[in-house]
Amino acid sequence: MIYTKMIQALLALFLLAQTSTTAPGLSPQATQHLQAGVDAERQRDFETAIAEFRKVTELEPAAPTGFVRLGNAYMENHQYGEAVPPLKTALEQDPILPIAHQLLGYALLAQGYAAEAIPHLEKVGEVGALGIAQIQTGQASDAVSNLQAALMKSPKDPDLLFYLSQASEMLSQQSLDALTAADPKSSRTHQVRAHSYYVSHQFPEAEKEYEEALTLRPDVPGLHLELGEVYAATSQWVKAEEEFLAETRLQPGNAEAAFRLGDARLQEGKTKEALKELERADLLRPDMSDTLYSLGKAALLAGDSASAERAFTRVIALEKESALAAQAHYALAGLYRKQDKVQEAEREMQQFHRLQDHNGQR
Repeated sequence: MIYTKMIQALLALFLLAQTSTTAPGLSPQATQHLQAGVDAERQRDFETAIAEFRKVTELEPAAPTGFVRLGNAYMENHQYGEAVPPLKTALEQDPILPIAHQLLGYALLAQGYAAEAIPHLEKVGEVGALGIAQIQTGQASDAVSNLQAALMKSPKDPDLLFYLSQASEMLSQQSLDALTAADPKSSRTHQVRAHSYYVSHQFPEAEKEYEEALTLRPDVPGLHLELGEVYAATSQWVKAEEEFLAETRLQPGNAEAAFRLGDARLQEGKTKEALKELERADLLRPDMSDTLYSLGKAALLAGDSASAERAFTRVIALEKESALAAQAHYALAGLYRKQDKVQEAEREMQQFHRLQDHNGQR
């Protein structure tokens, strides 16, 4: 789990920061046990370290150092529950000790006590772990904000990205629940239901809900586009074209709607009309891979080999190793065969088979 990884990173930093074993106010005997504990910790002999730090707390029960070290050793040994009491004791002795708040926040979170962990994590600004705790306590909006802040420091961290996705889904669901509760018969409520049906491939139910939504508010942007996607998913291309055309009239600057309209016309065999709309979509938002692939197909059918080659080549440049790139290689191979470019065709087929194997193994 992400907070386990965070705990280990934190402990590593804590140990590096505690290279000195001198602690003001500790007796020589307590200092000796503290040194022995640190040495054991460095050798990853946590049982010995725990025993030595416990002796420090017995000799110096009023000093937070031994309790923090004891809690730290327990956590290094993955004994998060055992770490909580000494860390709480350390904070009783020094309520503003940052490392104690940080370690205690992690220990509580690792044990599932998210609500109790939050105040400690807030005190030290530990936004990643705080976001996770807020997911567990249903504070989706705050969780999203804190996880986004954590990602500013570690933008490619897969665990942070996972939890941000989880928090975003939770926030979305909370918003949808509020919408449904506020007005269960509104156009937006029908739209939400329709999308849910669409995602679960219940297309007749999705169609009915989108039609209800459009009856109530026929000029809402996006509704015709989404209904058109329902028809496209069931290969009802005439109906899909009608809805995508309606969307482009409402939103002439919407590149997605233009692409969908062009692709639907391509599926119907309306090559010239398709090519025109796909070119418009490419102008509205350049370098959309799906648009370029359909544009290449339309250009090929229209006899414009140069435009087709440019479009497929650009798809490959954008997509690199994806399944769509494989299809673009295949289309180029067919184009080159028609031009009697044997070597080029063979090269593209080799790339096609390579990517097929590559994507099939994922």
